[in-house]
Amino acid sequence: MNARTSRTVVAAALVLGVAAGPAGPALAAGHAPKAAAATTRQAPDAEALRGAIAGLPRADATAALVRVAGSAGSWWGSSGVHDLTSGRPADPDGRFRAGSVTKVFTAAVVLQLAGEGKLDLDRPVRHYLPELIPAAYRKVTVRELLNHTSGIPSVGSGGDNLDEWYAHRFDLHDAADTVREATSLRPDFAPGTQQHYDNIGYTVAGLLIEKVTDHRYASEVSRRILEPLGLRDTGFPGTDPTIRGPHNHGYQVFTGADGSGELRDVSVWGATDAWAAGDLISTTADLERFIRALFRGQVVRGALLEEMFTLPGASVREYGTGGPAAYSAGLSVMRLGGREVWGKTGGRWGYNTAVAATRDLSRTLVYSVNATDAKGEGMNATAMNIVVAAFGAP
Repeated sequence: MNARTSRTVVAAALVLGVAAGPAGPALAAGHAPKAAAATTRQAPDAEALRGAIAGLPRADATAALVRVAGSAGSWWGSSGVHDLTSGRPADPDGRFRAGSVTKVFTAAVVLQLAGEGKLDLDRPVRHYLPELIPAAYRKVTVRELLNHTSGIPSVGSGGDNLDEWYAHRFDLHDAADTVREATSLRPDFAPGTQQHYDNIGYTVAGLLIEKVTDHRYASEVSRRILEPLGLRDTGFPGTDPTIRGPHNHGYQVFTGADGSGELRDVSVWGATDAWAAGDLISTTADLERFIRALFRGQVVRGALLEEMFTLPGASVREYGTGGPAAYSAGLSVMRLGGREVWGKTGGRWGYNTAVAATRDLSRTLVYSVNATDAKGEGMNATAMNIVVAAFGAP
């Protein structure tokens, strides 16, 4: 996912407020278990969550899948349609493109390898990839890849506007070539001094995983995370531009020269440009299981898990804020409803996704929104409604 259009919860707080959705059709919704009755005050607000995804399809989204869980109870719901042609209800178990949520999996594998002594977070990346990383980037460490403080510049991979991206949606991209292109440019800043969110650090991290393990990136993530956790509906598409298995169609608004909008089905779209930074396909159930296992220390163990909850001492380069860093190794943090919430958002054309939780897992959230404005400058309205309904306002 390109840094200029990244869909982070932090960006959401900066750009817009929340508007309640109109009343809509009945939702396929679950409920808090009876055991949560004694803590009703802290249980998920089912009414607010239903309202957040009511009225789909509408201009900003065609479907939404939501799972909220935690110590006070759980709620799940879906709304909208599987596709606009048939109009049949959205599949609540459908697969979707998770975008930059992929980075959490990538970071977890790198941290596992550090725990096994196969790499050192403080060692320069060039030590492991000398044939790929030039001398100009000799000081960039593995940790700086993960927390977006490497200074390696962004590079394009499809065009300058949506129409150009669409025309090149089936192009195949080679990760090593992308890194060579990026590192042929001057660094954006000295490593560790600023934070600039982008895909490039995680593209390098994917290649680092392959170098250290001598296995393909997707195979290593599957062996280390997907298989042990039983994430059977999660995987990597490789060069296949389709979403295999049941899924709800994604649509994107294309703006014509006259300002008119055209809605196109963008479900079939290659993801090799994102690779280890954003090509994951998953479900809300699988991502909920993953985030709970991760926060419990069942994926990354011991002190290395703290890397995912530790922000670097660097200023944010994005949005012109110059504020403190918001990204750790794989995650980002924000205060919502008076609570510190850690998680990750992701966006691919037609799809917005998020995983988020309090550190103690008293509240978790996973959503997939079939957003018609995915990868836009602001946060999708339906997605923002869901976040606020689950955790409270920023």
